Amino acid sequence: MTPLQVVLGVLTGLAAGILAGMFGVGGGIVQTPAISVLLGAPPLVAVATPLPVIFPTAIVGAWTYRRAGEIDLRAAAWMSIPGALASAGGAALTRVVDGHLLLLVTAVLLAWQAVHVARGKGVQPANEPSNSPWAYAAIGIAAGFTSGLLGIGGGLVMVPLLAGVLGMPLKRALGTSLAAIVVLVIPGTIVHAALGNIDWAIFAVLTAGSILGVRIGAKLALGTRERTLRLIVGAFLGVVAIAYGAAELANLTRDGG
Repeated sequence: MTPLQVVLGVLTGLAAGILAGMFGVGGGIVQTPAISVLLGAPPLVAVATPLPVIFPTAIVGAWTYRRAGEIDLRAAAWMSIPGALASAGGAALTRVVDGHLLLLVTAVLLAWQAVHVARGKGVQPANEPSNSPWAYAAIGIAAGFTSGLLGIGGGLVMVPLLAGVLGMPLKRALGTSLAAIVVLVIPGTIVHAALGNIDWAIFAVLTAGSILGVRIGAKLALGTRERTLRLIVGAFLGVVAIAYGAAELANLTRDGG
């Protein structure tokens, strides 16, 4: 890697880490295109290399939220194990399921949940009992399967479902998502490492930036009022949903033509 690429890699990791800390996502939505375009890596390397970066990033982010008392460890545990198994299953079905169509459906559901997150209706008080463990397991399975099949961060599924459907306070949903992501990325990382798809030099420079970034992002989120944070996160999810939906509609139209 050239010195310029090292700098770009660190800055990319920093941006991805801030997103992870603020929105409880893995950061792959920034890292994958940057690895391909800015660092000149092959597509498969661009998809695989963010996975090991997400592991330490999510640990640091989860630890930051944990210190603030904003992680439901019970929910994270129930999501992470089924989610990891579902992630392996999703990866195995990559060549069978139409990823474009599934991502389009995901975009529609994400847009719907973005509205629920932003509105914040049905939010549980901090002292309310947790939801059923099976509800958390179902969210983990959905997040893991989508992550394994499409190579996107499980947080994009977990955060809106935890905060929008189950009514978990948003800061706790962000921290809980990061805690679960720590486990979710392990199966994919192992598989891609065994296949030689991970560029460890790129991993190192991305991680250097992302660990600092996730601390910054988490601190920003924790210092923001719940209502304001819901509007910010809802807007972020809405932008992601529109971007995914537009891209997949274009892909489906092109494939159909």
